[in-house]
Amino acid sequence: MFNTKNISPDNLSFFTAVCLSVPVGVAFYIISLKWIDALIALVIIFILSFFLIRFVLNKFIYRKIKVIYKYIYQTKANKREEIYQKYILPKKSIEEVNSDVEKWAEQQAAVIDDLKNNERYRREFLQNLAHEIKTPIFAIQGYVDTLLNGALENPSVTKRFLENTSRNVSRMVDLMHDLDEITKLESGEQLLHKKKFIIQEIIREAFETLSRKAGEKNIHCSIKKGCEQPVEVFADKEKIVRVLINLIDNAIKYGKTDGHVTAGIYNTDEQHVLIEISDDGIGIAEQHLSRIFERFYRTDTGRSRNAGGTGLGLAICKHIIEAHGQSIHVRSKEDVGTTIGFTLNKG
Repeated sequence: MFNTKNISPDNLSFFTAVCLSVPVGVAFYIISLKWIDALIALVIIFILSFFLIRFVLNKFIYRKIKVIYKYIYQTKANKREEIYQKYILPKKSIEEVNSDVEKWAEQQAAVIDDLKNNERYRREFLQNLAHEIKTPIFAIQGYVDTLLNGALENPSVTKRFLENTSRNVSRMVDLMHDLDEITKLESGEQLLHKKKFIIQEIIREAFETLSRKAGEKNIHCSIKKGCEQPVEVFADKEKIVRVLINLIDNAIKYGKTDGHVTAGIYNTDEQHVLIEISDDGIGIAEQHLSRIFERFYRTDTGRSRNAGGTGLGLAICKHIIEAHGQSIHVRSKEDVGTTIGFTLNKG
């Protein structure tokens, strides 16, 4: 069946030549009543029209194709490549050109989508960064102005305001440290110092570090039953401690009072170990799960900011784990709890 969707110059020339030659042949037969004359006229008209139309189509189409390829390909050919492409390389059919143009269009669409997404993330990042910096600065400004306008005469007020100012300064210092660390991690400037160590040991150290915070909400932190057997991993110990403290701190922060935070350690295969930190807290809504590792992304702006932190903890965790060539993931359900896991190489 004749397909007009991806018709080639030869097909179009043949079809047009038939449309021209058949009526001419029929006309000759009607006039002369000699089928041989009609056949000769039909053949001559068909051959002449076929090659003429084919020549015109090819000349016009491939001139346009050359212009199209100038847009598609940004690499400029040298003289030898131009000669090869013009005289030696077989000319592409319309179908091949159509396929090339469609691939190019898909690539450009993907690039545009990436640029739009990057612009959206950049805009959100700048807005969030401005807000994170603005909040402590305005607080500090308010305390200092109040002190300068007469509150210095009241020692109790002065002490309280200076303590609050110190807290906001510390928050800004933490923010700058986290930004510096995440920038180094993203650029690859921060080198990994890998060594072998027992993962359960540093999990217990992290639990101990945060025991006071956990005690305030009567949260019990433990290694999951059946996961106590020592497992050796090969990684940057200090950075993995940072990851564990961030994850456990979040689990305590958003865990429920009298709740539990548990650490699970699993051998996934001969080369990898899976470490998971789980809580039975407020959980995360499904629409937020794909974005919780973004810088400054907060699932609940007011509640998250009141809970403290710079908003960079999970982003730093992600970069540290990916710097090890591993992956980090999250599972969660509202009012059920959250589990964040990551893999490491076995020691």
